[in-house]
Amino acid sequence: MSLLVRPSTTLHAAWLEAYEEWGDGLHEDGFGLCEAEEVGSPEAFSAFVNRLRAQEASAGDDGCTFRWIVQAGKVLGGIALRHESTPDVDVIGHVGYGLRPSARGRGLAVAALQEMLAVAKARSMNRVLLACFVDNIASVKTIERCGGVLDSIVATSQGEVGRYAIKLSQP
Repeated sequence: MSLLVRPSTTLHAAWLEAYEEWGDGLHEDGFGLCEAEEVGSPEAFSAFVNRLRAQEASAGDDGCTFRWIVQAGKVLGGIALRHESTPDVDVIGHVGYGLRPSARGRGLAVAALQEMLAVAKARSMNRVLLACFVDNIASVKTIERCGGVLDSIVATSQGEVGRYAIKLSQP
């Protein structure tokens, strides 16, 4: 059974619960939420979901596929696949994901990343890049379990970032 679902307005309450647990003002990779975006009202949440869906449907390789990690009706996190020509993909990677604190440590990130790698393969991508802080041991292990190989380490103002490559076999 798939963990990943397309963003949906029917998950508004469950999404807000995950967002509240994540913490105010903190960025969760994979949700696609812009810093100043309001999502509390049904109308604002609908606009947010429509924006995410439009990014996936955009022509060419400059869009982004968003999925929410959902189990038993609870939104546990989000994962995003940035398409080939997305700006800064060489820096931030093709895939970004995040899990709400109560969902961590259960293997959900590995399962979600494996599902998203299948989406990347279906898009005929041969290789994806992922980036994470080198001291984020949980993400490093997740990426490595899914075939990630350290490509380089880049110093940023926020700390060292490891860039990992995952090769996708094509039929």
